[in-house]
Amino acid sequence: MNILLTGCNGQLGTHFRLLSSQSAHRWLFTDVEELDITSQAAVDDFVASNGIELIVNCAAYTNVDRAESEEPLALRINAEAVGHMADAMNRVGGRLIHISTDYVFGGNLNNTPCTETEPANPTGAYGRTKWAGEQAAARCKSLVFRTSWLYSEYGRNFLLTMLRLTAEKPELKVVFDQAGTPTYAGDLAKAIFTIIESGDYLHQEGVFHYANEGVCSWYDFTQEIARQSGHTACRILPCHSDEYPSPVKRPAYSVLDKTKFKQTFHQDIPYWVDGLSRCLANIK
Repeated sequence: MNILLTGCNGQLGTHFRLLSSQSAHRWLFTDVEELDITSQAAVDDFVASNGIELIVNCAAYTNVDRAESEEPLALRINAEAVGHMADAMNRVGGRLIHISTDYVFGGNLNNTPCTETEPANPTGAYGRTKWAGEQAAARCKSLVFRTSWLYSEYGRNFLLTMLRLTAEKPELKVVFDQAGTPTYAGDLAKAIFTIIESGDYLHQEGVFHYANEGVCSWYDFTQEIARQSGHTACRILPCHSDEYPSPVKRPAYSVLDKTKFKQTFHQDIPYWVDGLSRCLANIK
């Protein structure tokens, strides 16, 4: 089988590239330089020229704050491009795997983990465009995996920023009033890769939640990063979200319920602290 993976230079895409050497299939990796996913003609041509039967879409506009002033661009990448891929797969009888986000729940006042059936209620442009992308993916046979607080050894992310800041600064303030689950991109990539290699993706459609197990705040996450990396000289203090003004309101509680994923695909999901340990070991 020929598989197209978009966004191959991002956190998740990089982990898929590493896993692909173990695959029984032929993977073709693209980023913005190789394929303009915002062009229906370009997507159709790539699919036809390479006999693509499955698209794994890791491409996304992910700058949450900037999306407020660049929503048309975010919409083109996060939603319209997904529609192009869905339409291309419909034409060849293929399937789409698309990555979405906990930000579709930004306006929900939760105190229990969010299930797949809970109504979407995004509070900002990023969440709105990702929700529109989910709806576009549903135009073909597709699997949508919502995840949260993604980090890895690669690119720009919260983990790498906190590693630098806790090493450089004597004191750091981090918000404690936003709860979620840090998710190691390597764990998410491996979970989806297993679903592809086993053929399970052929028998399922719809939305699934995948994040590492457990719950914490950004403050707790930073404390654990500092502890595991030995950056104990930095004093980490909890603060409220309103101490860091932002153009978008972030979800206060966006823990994802993974029951459906575990019951459907029969995979164990690692605890977030263990995922962090493996990521830091790879960095070292």
